[in-house]
Amino acid sequence: MDTLPVRTEPLGGPGRTLRIDSGRPLAELTAAVNDACDWAGEQEVPPTLALHLGATRAPVSARSPWPGQVGVQDVNRWERAVRRLERLEAVSIAIAAGGCQGAALDLLLAADYRIATPDLRLLLPVNEGHFWPGMAVHRLVNQIGAARTRQLVLWGHELSAESAHRMGLVDELTTEVDDTVRAAALLLGRVSGAELAVRRQLLLEAATTDHEEALGSHLAACDRELRRLAEDGAR
Repeated sequence: MDTLPVRTEPLGGPGRTLRIDSGRPLAELTAAVNDACDWAGEQEVPPTLALHLGATRAPVSARSPWPGQVGVQDVNRWERAVRRLERLEAVSIAIAAGGCQGAALDLLLAADYRIATPDLRLLLPVNEGHFWPGMAVHRLVNQIGAARTRQLVLWGHELSAESAHRMGLVDELTTEVDDTVRAAALLLGRVSGAELAVRRQLLLEAATTDHEEALGSHLAACDRELRRLAEDGAR
């Protein structure tokens, strides 16, 4: 089975590429994500993180158990690392190919922009007939609703690239990955890091927060934008 190493490398600009294979040990994956987040937090200008989600060529029925022989503390550290990535003042672009499950699925759902090749197969991890109840389910319900998530969770359905794109889980399908990543980085890089974090947080809270509670956060964001506009107008 071919695997991709977990490593970081320059992105050809203010960014870095993180290559991850879900078959690697959970502790190694957690460390790789945290290291990338540490690096992003040290940059003067919010960078772009390109997440290349490596996939096994094995058939779905032969996929490796996720998350492997670990304790709940290890799972907690992983979920915290994914959440940290999700809240960074940095643009995250996921590139998924082949079977996307486990760590690859978690990171795909946490990314700001999601690119997939036509051979993508998106599925939730199942170990010997037992579904893995990780936070991917929470993100799926928030992003595509309970009815569509039910098809994945209860019936064990996998999604093709076309289905994932149609549901909005993938933003773009392409065979020209490098060009698409560069274009996405240029597009999303126009938004400041702090502003991107605010927009992302409002989206994350919208599905679980009632109107009155959400109003305060939205008004605070509006106030910041009004102040920015006033400062620009005074120049």
